[in-house]
Amino acid sequence: MSAESLLPHHHLPPDSLAELAHGEGGPATVDLLRAAEHSRRLLLLRMLDDATDLGPAWDLLSAAQRRAPSVVDDLLIYPQTGMWLATVLRRLRGTPQQDEPPLRAVVGHFSALAAVAGLRAGLDFAIDVPVRHGRVPLPTLGCAVLPTTEPWGTATVRCENERALVEASGATVPVPLRSEAAGPGWHPARRLAIGPPDRRLELVLDDVDPYRTYPEPTEPSPLSEEAAQQWRQLLDQAWTVLLREQPGTAEAMRGGVLSLSPTSGGERFRPRSVSSADAFGGMEASKPDDPVELAVTLVHEFQHSKLGGLLHLTPLLSDGDADGTELWYAPWRDDPRPIAGLLQGIYAFVGVTRFWRTHRWATGTRSAMPHFEFALWREHLARAMEQIHLHPRLTPLGATLLGTLRDHCAQWLQEPVPEAPLALARLCAADHVARWRAHHLRPARSAVEEAVRAWLGGADGPPGSLAAEPEVVPEPAVRGLDSVAILVRYRLAADDDQQTPEEPEKTAARVAGALTGDALLAAGDAAVARHAFLAHIAADPDHPAAWAGLGSALAAAGTDRQAAHILRHHPERARSVHLALSRTTGTPPDPLRLATWLGSSPA
Repeated sequence: MSAESLLPHHHLPPDSLAELAHGEGGPATVDLLRAAEHSRRLLLLRMLDDATDLGPAWDLLSAAQRRAPSVVDDLLIYPQTGMWLATVLRRLRGTPQQDEPPLRAVVGHFSALAAVAGLRAGLDFAIDVPVRHGRVPLPTLGCAVLPTTEPWGTATVRCENERALVEASGATVPVPLRSEAAGPGWHPARRLAIGPPDRRLELVLDDVDPYRTYPEPTEPSPLSEEAAQQWRQLLDQAWTVLLREQPGTAEAMRGGVLSLSPTSGGERFRPRSVSSADAFGGMEASKPDDPVELAVTLVHEFQHSKLGGLLHLTPLLSDGDADGTELWYAPWRDDPRPIAGLLQGIYAFVGVTRFWRTHRWATGTRSAMPHFEFALWREHLARAMEQIHLHPRLTPLGATLLGTLRDHCAQWLQEPVPEAPLALARLCAADHVARWRAHHLRPARSAVEEAVRAWLGGADGPPGSLAAEPEVVPEPAVRGLDSVAILVRYRLAADDDQQTPEEPEKTAARVAGALTGDALLAAGDAAVARHAFLAHIAADPDHPAAWAGLGSALAAAGTDRQAAHILRHHPERARSVHLALSRTTGTPPDPLRLATWLGSSPA
């Protein structure tokens, strides 16, 4: 019998697998995932020790484990430790990219981890750790700032009789061990305890660990006390929402949300958040518009953490003969996604949709926004899952999980939603997929050339070859395919606040990627939006969003039905043929006339 067969293996019992397949997972299931992640970190650490000499840091960590095992366990499961382990192992096996930290600084982060373990375990020691642009991050403790101009160097962390110091460049920074108070040259890591004692969420508001940003590390960027207090208040309010409306999810989060790293924000209604399977329990998030938005972000990224933990134990996709080039429509992204990425998004947005399903009845207000969000995300989820639910690469567990989630979504689609937000959600969902198609799909060149000849020859309709499956040709710079949905949120928020909506041009200017026609469409003025999109096509005939937007406006206005159909379902055909005709004849054809012709039965 091999030594490997004697090793214990982590596994999830049927009840836990069933919970996760439903997009859920209670505290016991999350504890199992967390335990498996801890074992994975130990294995990665062993791999690192085999790959390079960790020197005295290994001895210090071992001493800390003997003195205070729980200290080392907590440090190992910390999300940023997982991110660092994945980063350093990739660096040791690959080629460094430009502007990356030197390898000695990446490997040397282990010394900083060992120093923290020694400090928390109450050991006396001295060890050299990396200095990054004058800062010495000590994971979960904080960050010392030294007067040095060198980008990379070393400092000494020393502890004797429970008095800790960071020393370098002739400067000494005391490290407080009994409090989280700031001091000269010291920025503490903020450990937050949110909520009532028996339902408390404990996490680190991490602004100093270089591995707090996923997937690439960044330098420490300490928050001001004012900004940190704002985050405390927002987290407290978001946690109150989750305890009231999603108590089961909140209880599970207590063991599975370990750190939140503030990151630069985007515009209103476009929060930015990131997580990584290598950093179980961690997330980056931009400052939210309000506590509800933060509650949604917590749910979203917690879903990613659970699925990442599951995938470290068992696959949902087989390798098969896949060459990695197959790309899919993801309604929450601007870019085409591989099937693994699409599955991650589906799992995350099941949680988001479930949140809005509950929240729309828990608000106690007449707001249309929660109904709109629920209706929009269930539409998006249904479309995403319909693409891949029979995909041959799904493992039996993958097929079960996706089938279960699809059944949930089918039930959600039957639930009543007030007419106005339902109509807006359907408009936004259809518009998003049309814009994605206009940007990322290309009909075959031969079919486009045949269509040009048919048009110029006076054929009654386009050639049948144009209906062939188009090729996915990603446009990497695409941004803002959700512009109409963002503009609808502006409209609904103004309704909630009983404000007079501003001029469409002003609202469009607030939203990256939005056209004036988009704002008119979101405001319900489809007839004027139609003219705005036609004007935009006249000025820029190759603008994909204008073609898709024109289709949405025509459909909303109930005019030019053949043109509306082709532009909503196959805008890539109109864009490609229009461009080819313009190049061939030197004169662009009338967009509506061309779209109507393309919507006719094939000649």
